[in-house]
Amino acid sequence: MSMDAVFKALADASRRKLLDRLFVRSGQTLGELCEGLNMSRQAVTKHLCVLEEANLVVTQRQGREKLHFLNPVPIHEVAARWIGKYERARLDALSELKRRLEGSPHG
Repeated sequence: MSMDAVFKALADASRRKLLDRLFVRSGQTLGELCEGLNMSRQAVTKHLCVLEEANLVVTQRQGREKLHFLNPVPIHEVAARWIGKYERARLDALSELKRRLEGSPHG
């Protein structure tokens, strides 16, 4: 698995939405993943191919259907490599400070 492929896959909002949907319910068919999306089946298929190439989605044939499952391992590896090396407590404190400052009324 290439980290570049994972970053490329995660860079697109539509692909992140597909991953979110698989997080909620893994093992969906292409038809199920297309429901409620403003994308053609062909577009969803192309996005799923990119996700599969990055190993973020794995598939399994069940009869005529192809089921899509979320594989969280590459995301964990990205987090460990690119986020975990920074001090989490310090980043959490800075994030909280930012939220508070942005949430305060400007006088």
